[in-house]
Amino acid sequence: MEWVNETLVREFVFLGFSSLAGLQRLLFIVFLLIYLFTLGTNAIIISTIVLDRALHTPMYFFLAVLSCFETCYTFILVPKMLVDLLAQKKTISFLGCSIQMFSFLFLGCSHSFLLAVMGYDRYVAICNPLRYTVLMGYGVCVGLVAAACACGFTVSLVTTSLVFHLPFHSSNQLHHFFCDISPVLKLASHHSHLSQLVIFMLAVFALIIPLLLILVSYIRIISAILKIPSSVGRYKAFSTCASHLIVVTVHYGCASFIYLRPKSHYSSSQDTLISVSYTILTPLFNPMVYSLRNKEFKSAVRRTMVQTSYPVN
Repeated sequence: MEWVNETLVREFVFLGFSSLAGLQRLLFIVFLLIYLFTLGTNAIIISTIVLDRALHTPMYFFLAVLSCFETCYTFILVPKMLVDLLAQKKTISFLGCSIQMFSFLFLGCSHSFLLAVMGYDRYVAICNPLRYTVLMGYGVCVGLVAAACACGFTVSLVTTSLVFHLPFHSSNQLHHFFCDISPVLKLASHHSHLSQLVIFMLAVFALIIPLLLILVSYIRIISAILKIPSSVGRYKAFSTCASHLIVVTVHYGCASFIYLRPKSHYSSSQDTLISVSYTILTPLFNPMVYSLRNKEFKSAVRRTMVQTSYPVN
């Protein structure tokens, strides 16, 4: 009962951009424009895939789901950050913080497993093209997305439960702009090594396992591509994977830096900078990579615009 006279933390105060007080209005404008552009780009991708029958394939089904994840992910974090950039008091309730952590972990982990599913899709398309429609039927695709979401839900639920069952009786000043794991853990009055180990192992499960699955898929893909006799055929086969590889590199690069570092290397300023990149810039970058490099998708966008502008009676 040594903590009876200590204050129970009921809300957290965000200090992520406190060192940039003079630039917060400018950051608000920049982040708002990026956020609106991201929403618009993802809306175009989802609506084009839904409306154009030529894009009713597994690859574009997974791309539509990825765009949904990106949209929801930014919706959970960015509006609150924009409000805080203009607010004098940048706070979030204890319950709100736990909900925010659970939501972004769920979407982030599901995103990781979805990238592994997309890698498997490219593997089947290149290594087993004759059986592609059988192996990647609609039911299989929905099942793979459901499995990715189930893994994300499990990891986020266990992690959030472990973090917010810890005692918070001291400081409530969170050196971040949202409720990420490391900044919140630093505010806990005490926590066991077991809980830290479990959280770290869950991060490994959500990042390393999907990455290993992607590596296995691409080892098989590269092996199959090298057997294609013509250089044009090899280029065409590899070009279908290039966008996925770029997104995988950015996603796992940022996430590994944040969640797989030793605790002694934690830096709130570094984490804030990296977090801005994967909460604001990456959701903008991913749709552009998939759409701008894809001639088939750009043609579908033009067809959809014509059909919606001049509907056939």
